[in-house]
Amino acid sequence: MDIKDTSQNDNDLKPIIEKVRQYTLAAVTKQRYEHSVRTAETAAGLCRIFKIDADRGFLAGIGHDMCKNMNDTLLLSLAGHDGKPISYLEKGKPSLLHGRAAAVKMYEDFHVTDTELLQAVACHTFGAPDLCDLAKILYVADKIEPGRSYSTEEYRSKLFKMDLNTLTRTVVQDNISYLEKKKHSIAAETIHFLDSLKQQTDQKQEKGSKK
Repeated sequence: MDIKDTSQNDNDLKPIIEKVRQYTLAAVTKQRYEHSVRTAETAAGLCRIFKIDADRGFLAGIGHDMCKNMNDTLLLSLAGHDGKPISYLEKGKPSLLHGRAAAVKMYEDFHVTDTELLQAVACHTFGAPDLCDLAKILYVADKIEPGRSYSTEEYRSKLFKMDLNTLTRTVVQDNISYLEKKKHSIAAETIHFLDSLKQQTDQKQEKGSKK
C-alpha cells in the first residue's frame, strides 16, 4: 500500500465517516456494528480529552472492524496489499488480519489518506512500538468501550484521569493478563508495544524528576 497523499482536511471526514459507517453496517454482524459504534464514540471522547480532532477518532473507530467478517482468503489477499509480512500467528488465524485489511480498504476504497488514522486501524489488534497518539487512542477505545463486560464506569473514569501513555500502558497490561488467563497466545507486537510504552513513561518520569 503506497500512500502518496498524506494530506486530508478535517472537513472532508463527515461524508467519509457516513460511507464507512454504511459499509460497516452492511458488512458485519449487528453485534459487531454496535461494538464499532461504541468504539467510535469512545475514541472520539478520548480524542477530545487529548486534543485530537474527534472526527478522526470516530472514523477510525467506526471502520476498525469493517473486515471482521470477511472470509480468510479475502483477508489474506487484502491485508497483503500493505506490503508487510504476514506472521505465522496471522497465517494460522487470518481473522487477526482484519485491522490491516480494514486500513487497506479505507485507503483504496474510501480514499482515506490520513497516515496516522490508517496506522491506528491497521494496528488496533496487537498494537505496535512507537504508535502515534491516535493509534493509542483507538487501541484503548476498542478494549474499553462500554459494551465490554469488565469496562465499568468506575474503571473508565480511573483511566481517563491518566496521561495517554500511562492509560494505554494500563490497558495493554490488563489485556495481556486477560489473554494469559484465557491461555491465548500473546503476539510479539503486543509485547513490543508494552515495552515501548514503558520506555516512554519512564523517560517522561525521568525528565520530570530532573526539573
